[in-house]
Amino acid sequence: MIHYTLRCSAPVHGANPHEFEGWFKDGAAFEKLLAAKLVECPACGDTGAGRALMAPAIPKKNRRGRAAPEMAPAPAPEPAAPPAATAGPMPDQVRALLQKIRAEVEASCDYVGDGFAEEARKMARGETQTRGIYGETSDSAAESLRDEGIDVARIPWVPRSDA
Repeated sequence: MIHYTLRCSAPVHGANPHEFEGWFKDGAAFEKLLAAKLVECPACGDTGAGRALMAPAIPKKNRRGRAAPEMAPAPAPEPAAPPAATAGPMPDQVRALLQKIRAEVEASCDYVGDGFAEEARKMARGETQTRGIYGETSDSAAESLRDEGIDVARIPWVPRSDA
């Protein structure tokens, strides 16, 4: 996986374009998605984004002196207020965004099924190639991964838009 800081080029931002982040399988996958206009600014929906200037991520050394396979840690998310309960169906705009996320994950990452937790641990220990993966795991297994310092995220999995 590769992490890019992206800059929105929408004309509405003028001299003050805003930046956002994205994770991609590799540089070629990013270029392919960019050419297909599938890299969308989360703030305004513009698809004319490009890479912004970034500092390189230097891997840390592990106890054996080798470069660790882990990626630079992402900044901690800002604490958010608990979501309000909704009484109705999911808004179409939210569903469309989650469908785009699902399509990107499926295109850029490897599906490992219910072996997700074990595969994440193997990557963290350097036993297998570090790459983007997705699959299923229990809440307690996901929490155990976090306790071990392994970054995991849960994404609401909505039906595909082409289904």
